[in-house]
Amino acid sequence: MNDQQGTKRISSGVIAAVSAAVVAVGGGVAWLTSNQSPTLTNPSQTITQPKPPAVTQQPAQEQRPNVYWLKPSGQSVDLVPQPIQIAATQPNQVLESAFQALLEGPTEGTDSTTIPEGTKLLGLKMENNEVHVNLSNDFTTGGGTTSMIGRVGQVVYTATTLDPSAKVYIEVDGEQLDILGGEGVELEQPLTRESFEQNYQL
Repeated sequence: MNDQQGTKRISSGVIAAVSAAVVAVGGGVAWLTSNQSPTLTNPSQTITQPKPPAVTQQPAQEQRPNVYWLKPSGQSVDLVPQPIQIAATQPNQVLESAFQALLEGPTEGTDSTTIPEGTKLLGLKMENNEVHVNLSNDFTTGGGTTSMIGRVGQVVYTATTLDPSAKVYIEVDGEQLDILGGEGVELEQPLTRESFEQNYQL
């Protein structure tokens, strides 16, 4: 009987000692944990910096402005458009290329031009719904009234191919052109498609 009680006492003492050890170890672990820098234990919580988007070069978009030629129609002459493909994104570049094609003259068909051969584009500027076209002095040479009016119409319509309501200023060697040719075709600038149709007959 006494042996059994002694055994029980020993067992109770061992349990108490083990419990005290567990408490001490647990407290130490808690103390260590509270005094260490926090670490991420869950891999899914890893913070990564977002990568900046890659910069890609946008290809130049092809635009199809019109170049205007002259075509006889009964007793009159019509301005007829010819679309051309130009790989450019800036309006100035598009119009400059269109005028280069205009000054080179038609390459096919029955369409014609009255812009004198050798006329050069000296400058072109687009701003605030206005187009300033600067041509060489060759533009003013040769031809009668119909020829003069025809070339003005070609310039006005080609210059407004991107914006049909734009105002056009025609310059020769940097000076605004007010009188064209020996027959004195007066140009009321700025010119628009509407004013050209109202004031000039082809």
